[in-house]
Amino acid sequence: MSEISAQYDAVMLVSYGGPRQMEDVLPFMRNATSGRGVPDERLKQVSTHYGRFHGISPINARNLEIRRALELELSRRGEEIEVVIGNRNWHPFIHDTLCDLAMRGLTRVLCIFTSAYVCYSGCRQYREDLAAAKAQLQAQDLLLDLDKVRAYYTTEGFVSAYTKRLVKAVRSMEESTGRIPYVAFVTHSIPRAMQECSGPADHSRPDYRQQHQQVCAEVAARASKELGRELPWDLSFCSRSGPPQMPWLEPDINDRLTQLKAAGITDVACVPIGFICDHMEVVYDLDTEAKETADQLGLNYLRVPTVGTDPDFIGALADLVTERAGEKAGGEVVYALDALEPRWPAWAPPGDSRISKHGADLPVEFETKQN
Repeated sequence: MSEISAQYDAVMLVSYGGPRQMEDVLPFMRNATSGRGVPDERLKQVSTHYGRFHGISPINARNLEIRRALELELSRRGEEIEVVIGNRNWHPFIHDTLCDLAMRGLTRVLCIFTSAYVCYSGCRQYREDLAAAKAQLQAQDLLLDLDKVRAYYTTEGFVSAYTKRLVKAVRSMEESTGRIPYVAFVTHSIPRAMQECSGPADHSRPDYRQQHQQVCAEVAARASKELGRELPWDLSFCSRSGPPQMPWLEPDINDRLTQLKAAGITDVACVPIGFICDHMEVVYDLDTEAKETADQLGLNYLRVPTVGTDPDFIGALADLVTERAGEKAGGEVVYALDALEPRWPAWAPPGDSRISKHGADLPVEFETKQN
């Protein structure tokens, strides 16, 4: 029996999910905004983003590619273990995937969140969904032993994969224009109240914005060294939603593009550093909306590809699976190589990554107990 299969029966990519046709869009968006009181009229307005793509979110196909690549990489290493997908907001739902696994006797499941960073929507909310699914299945006498790998934005594979993509994009733009572009790193915005509570309550590790700034600085420094020229960069945000009176992290990428144009910048390489694969936020917010803004401003704009199935990144995910199996076995652990510090624990301290200081705490999986 292999090291991983001695500890786990399956690996589950835990993701956001997305519609596959126009008929799916409104019910998917109701799921995604459940409990927020967002009226259908507002959801119908936002659903026009999906209309440009015939109601098909790219996240489903990209997650299938990552699932297959990870399964193949583990197999190449002699680890034959099934990799499945469970989504928060659309089929296959987390509950349904876990139910299928349990019915087949695969009850020891290691989870990998498809968000590399730590905040409520990127970590704790998934843990709430897993706790709810586990409780529902337990009521049906289907018992599961769930575990997860740690946050992986710090890993060498994630950083090196984005560095390669940035270097290639800069060289391409320099060849066509003779100029070095400004690097606009972009991630998903979150409410400031969520930002203030991202990470541990004792602030012993970086918050959501700081996590991204760490990665951006490292990727830009590595790319600059390889190119032999210093790359100017900053971090912007996309996909703001919610009521206008609720403050979210800024600047929005469209506003930032306007500022860069006013500052005399002519070329921009947009790096979706907050995403591991193409979501609607990438193909609409960056490839469509930000590209239209850049065209109107007369900016030369190129969106850098997400890491997806890059071998370095998939290798890092496989390393994390091996790492967590070693931790669970209690023997000597070979940790996945990190490019950044600190390394996050697999399980979170109590109160980690709450939605806000005053938000209600729901039951979660993967939380250490108070001493």
